[in-house]
Amino acid sequence: MLEISSKTNLLEQKSYKYSLQDVAEPNLQRDVYSYGTVPKVAFNHRRVPMAMPEEIWITDTSLRDGQQSVEPYSVDQIVKIYQLLSKLGGPYGIIRQTEFFIYSKKDREAIEKCMSLGLKFPEITSWIRASKEDFKLVKDLGIRETGILVSCSDYHIFKKMKMTRKQALDHYLGTVKDAFDAGVIPRCHLEDITRADFYGFVVPFVNELQALSREAGIPVKIRACDTMGYGVPYTEAAMPRSVAGIIYGLQHYADVPSECLEWHGHNDFYKAVANASTAWLYGACAVNCSLLGIGERTGNVPLEAMVFEYASLRGSLDGMDTTVITEIADFFQREVGYQIPPMTPFVGSAFNVTRAGVHADGLMKDEEIYTIFDTRKILNRPPTVQISKTSGLAGIAYWINQTYRLEGDDMLDKKSPLVIAMKEWVDSQYEDGRQTVLSDRELEDKIQELAPGCYRRA
Repeated sequence: MLEISSKTNLLEQKSYKYSLQDVAEPNLQRDVYSYGTVPKVAFNHRRVPMAMPEEIWITDTSLRDGQQSVEPYSVDQIVKIYQLLSKLGGPYGIIRQTEFFIYSKKDREAIEKCMSLGLKFPEITSWIRASKEDFKLVKDLGIRETGILVSCSDYHIFKKMKMTRKQALDHYLGTVKDAFDAGVIPRCHLEDITRADFYGFVVPFVNELQALSREAGIPVKIRACDTMGYGVPYTEAAMPRSVAGIIYGLQHYADVPSECLEWHGHNDFYKAVANASTAWLYGACAVNCSLLGIGERTGNVPLEAMVFEYASLRGSLDGMDTTVITEIADFFQREVGYQIPPMTPFVGSAFNVTRAGVHADGLMKDEEIYTIFDTRKILNRPPTVQISKTSGLAGIAYWINQTYRLEGDDMLDKKSPLVIAMKEWVDSQYEDGRQTVLSDRELEDKIQELAPGCYRRA
C-alpha cells in the first residue's frame, strides 16, 4: 500500500507492521554481548536519513538520576539547582523540563518551593514506580507528566522481572492505562534499549502504546534509554547499538513524533555526548542530561556539554546564558561538596589552564592561538597558566600580567628582569627535587621579595 509520508512528503510504501515475538528463552545477543569480552560493534551497512527536527531541546535529570549518585541534596540545594537550570536555559526554555522524585516529604517540599517560584522553564516533571496511587500523587501535586520505567531488553524482562515478553507488554500497557485514567502524560523510559530485541519487542510495544494514546487522546512520551552506554554514533552500525537506527526505527516503524522522542544516555564507553548529538541529528527533539554528567556509574550526558553541542549545531545559543555554567560548577564544589575533576571540559578548574611554556608564549601573543573560544566572555573564565618546571619565561610573564591585571605598557615580557629572576628561582625549586606546581601564594610571596610593594592584586 502506498501513502504520502507526513515526515518526508514523499510517496512511500506503508511500513511493515511488526508483531511481538514472544520467545521462550531470552535473546541475550551473545554474538555482541559476550560477558567475558568487550562488547562488539557490528555493522550492516544500512544507512538511515539524517532528520534534525525543527526544534531541539534539553531535558534534565540532575534531581533524579543525578541525585541517585551523590549524597542527597537538601531542599535549599534542590531549589538553587532548579533556579540555575532556569537561568542557564534562558527565556526560550532550551532546557525544557527537569524531573523530580516525589516519594519523601523532602521531595514534595522541594517541588512545592520550586513551583512557587513561578518559573516557566524548566517544566517540573516526576519519576515514579508505576501504580495507581503514585499516579494520583503526581496529579495531586499538579504535575502534568511523569516518567515510568518500562524495561525492554530480555536481560531485564527475563532475568530481573521474571516475565515473558507478552507478560511484560501487558503489564506495561496496564500501567499506561492507569496514567491515562489519572489524566497524566506518561513518559515511558525504555530501559536498556541498546540490548533489546528492537523489532521483536520494542517496536511492537511502542505501536501498542501509540494505539492507546490515540484512544485516550493523551500523548505518550518515549525515552530511549541507553542504560549501559552501549549505543554508538557510527553510520551503518547494526542494531541494537545504532543510535541513528533506534531513533529512525521509533519514528518510521512506531510513528513516534519527534517532539515525543527523547534520548537518555550513559557514558560507560565515553560516547554519551556523541550519542546524544546523534539522536538530535536523526530526529529526536530532546536529549536528557545531568549537570556535570553526575549519574549512575560513569554518569549521564553532561548537560553543559549539550549546551555547547546545541550552539554548534544551531549556530546560536538561543538565549542560553553560558556564564551560568561557571556558577553551577562553583555551587556544586562550594555548597554541595562535589569535587569536579580539574580537567573536565568547561567546568574543571584546569580546563583552560596551561603549564607549557610554548603555549603560554602563544597566549601572550594572542589568546586565540591556544584557547578553544573566548572563555572569558562565554564562561566568565579567563585562560590561565600554572607555573611548573615547563612554564618557561613566557609562562611566568603571562601569570604575572594576568594575576596583577597589567595592561599596555605596564605588561611584562620575557626580557623583564623580574621575569628572569622568577624563572631562575622556579628552576632552582625543581632542581632541588620539587614535583608539584607552584601555588599562587608562593609566587606572590617571591614577587614581593624581589620587587617589594610594586605589584598587588586588583
